[in-house]
Amino acid sequence: MIRLDELHKVYGPQVLFEGASLQLSPGERLGLIGRNGSGKTTLFRMILGQEEADSGSIILPRNYRIGHVEQILQFQAPTVLDEGCRGLETDDASQRYRVERILAGLGFTSEDLARAPSELSSGFQVRLSLARTLVSHPNLLLLDEPTNYLDILSIRWIEGFLRSWDGELILISHDRDFMDSVCTHTAMIHRRALRKVSGGSDKIIAQIAQEDEVHERTQANVERQRRHLQEFVDRFKAKASKASAARSRMKMIERLPIRDARMREADLAFSFHDAPFPAKTVMEVVDLRFGFDPDSPLISGLGFAIGARDRVAVIGKNGRGKSTLLNLLAGELAPQGGEMRPHPLARAALFGQAAVDRLHPDNTVEDEIGSANAALMRTQVRAICGAMMFPGDSAEKKISVISGGERSRVLLGRIIAQPANLLLLDEPTNHLDMQAIEALIEAVREFPGAVVMVTHNEMILRDFAERLIVFQKSGVRTFEGGYDDFIDRIGWEEEQEDAESDAAAEREPGVNRRDLRRRRSQAITERSRALTPLKARMDEIESEICRLEEDVTSSNHALIAASQSGDGPAIIAHARTVKESQQRIDSLFDELTEVHNKYEAEQRRFEEVMKEFE
Repeated sequence: MIRLDELHKVYGPQVLFEGASLQLSPGERLGLIGRNGSGKTTLFRMILGQEEADSGSIILPRNYRIGHVEQILQFQAPTVLDEGCRGLETDDASQRYRVERILAGLGFTSEDLARAPSELSSGFQVRLSLARTLVSHPNLLLLDEPTNYLDILSIRWIEGFLRSWDGELILISHDRDFMDSVCTHTAMIHRRALRKVSGGSDKIIAQIAQEDEVHERTQANVERQRRHLQEFVDRFKAKASKASAARSRMKMIERLPIRDARMREADLAFSFHDAPFPAKTVMEVVDLRFGFDPDSPLISGLGFAIGARDRVAVIGKNGRGKSTLLNLLAGELAPQGGEMRPHPLARAALFGQAAVDRLHPDNTVEDEIGSANAALMRTQVRAICGAMMFPGDSAEKKISVISGGERSRVLLGRIIAQPANLLLLDEPTNHLDMQAIEALIEAVREFPGAVVMVTHNEMILRDFAERLIVFQKSGVRTFEGGYDDFIDRIGWEEEQEDAESDAAAEREPGVNRRDLRRRRSQAITERSRALTPLKARMDEIESEICRLEEDVTSSNHALIAASQSGDGPAIIAHARTVKESQQRIDSLFDELTEVHNKYEAEQRRFEEVMKEFE
C-alpha cells in the first residue's frame, strides 16, 4: 500500500499542493487527471524521490520497486533487443522472447531489434525505454502520457497489456477513453488537493462539478442574507428605537459562515474563423505519388475528393506517411506524381508539429498570433490570446519560455486568426489537457468547413470521422465509413497477422495455449483468494492504528489539562489510557509487518508461477 499524507508543495508564487493526501491499495490502477500545470508530473517526481515535498510524507512498502520512463534517455546495450533485456532480472531464452513480444507490441519490427538504440528516432527511443520499464515488472508503474509517442496500433496493444497488469499503476494521460479502459480508479488534482474515486474520469469530474455548483449556490444564499442584514443595520443603527435590533443583526452577520470565493478555472473556449466557400468540393487528389526514397514511395496511386463539409480522419502506424499527406494537402510539399486540384477559393490552415516548431522563440504570444493575419486590430489579436488562455500580460510571454502545451495553443490561435475553409490537423491533441481537447473537438464539430485530421485517439475517431484514409502495410486506401465500421469490416492488418501467428503457434506440437490460459486463470484466482484476506486484515489494522493514534492525541490533551488543574485521579487515568493505547499501537504495527511480509511472499510466489505463462 502507498500513502501520500498531507503533501504541501510550492513553486515560487504557485501553490501546487496544500494538504494533499492519497492512498493506493495493492492491485489498483489509478488514472491521474488535472489541468496542465496542476502538478501531475511533479507528484510523480516526488514519489520517485526526485523532488522533495515542502511538508508531508510519502510512505512506500519496504523493497518496493517503482518503474518509470526516464526523461533523459540513456542506452548502454549495442542493440535494441539487448537494451530491452536490460530490464530483466534473469536474461534467459524465455525471457528474451517476452522482451521481443513487448517490443513488437510497441511497433518495433524484427529488423529494428538488431539496430543500435542511437539510430532510432526520438519517439522510438521513448518506446524502447518504455519497453525496458515494462519488462522489469516493478511493483508500481508510473506512466506519464505514454500514448504521446505511440501510434494507434501500439496504443491498442498497450491498452490490453495494462489491463492485465497485476501490480499497481498510476497513469497520466490526456486520452480519457484510453485511461478509463485501463484504470480501476481515478484521482484528480483539484484546488491543490487530491480527490480519488472508484471508476472512470467522468464520475469524479461530475462529482466535483456538482460540489462546486452546491458551493456557489450556498455562497450566493449566504451573501444574499448578509446583504439584507447589513442593509437593516445601515438603515436603523442610528435610531435609538432600533439600535438593539441593529446590534442583534450585526451579531448575526458575524456568525454567518465565511466561505472561500472559488476562482473558476479558465477553460479553452473558441471557434475557428471560417472563410466563405460556395462550391461543393474543396480539393481533388488524383493518382497521388510521393516518397522521400524514389524506390519506396510512401504514397502511390491515391485519389480522393474533399467535400466542403467533410470530416476525414487519416490513420495508420507512425512512419507510413500520414503527416506527409497533410503537408501535401497544405502545399508544404509538391507531389512527385499525380495532381492536387484545390478550388480557387480554398483556404487551408495547417496544425502540425512542424508548424509548432516554426514559432519564433523571440516572438511574444501576441506577435505570433497577430502575424497570422495582418488585417486584425490589436484588440482582436488580444481577444484571441485571451481565448487561448493568455489573458492580459501573459500574452507578452516569449515563445522560448512557454511549455509545449502552451505552444500548441499559440498555433491554434494562429489558425483562428486566419480565415479558412479547410482545416488540416496533425495530432492536434498532443500536449493539450482533457478540457482543452474537449474544447478543440467542439470547435471542430461546429466548424462549417472541411476538416482532415491525423489522430491516434480512438475516442475522437469514433466521434469525428465520417471517412477514413488508411495507411496499412499493404499501402494507403480510402474507406467510406466511420472508424467502427472499418474495424468491423476490414481491421488492422498487423493485428490480423498477430492473431494468425498465435493460431499457428497453437497448432505446434507440444504447445497447448488453451491449457496455458486455463492454468493462468486458475493461478490468478488462487492469488486473489490468498491476497484478499491479507489485504483486508492490513486495512483493518491500519484503521485501528489511526483510531488509536487519535485517542492518544485526545488523551494527551486531556492529560495536559488535568496536570494544569492538579486533578490527580484524572492524571493517572489519562496516563494509563495513553500507555495502553501506545502498547496496542506497537502490537498492531508488529502484526501489520507480519501480515505485509506474508502478502509480499504471496506476490513473489505468484510472480514465479506466472513466469511459466510468459
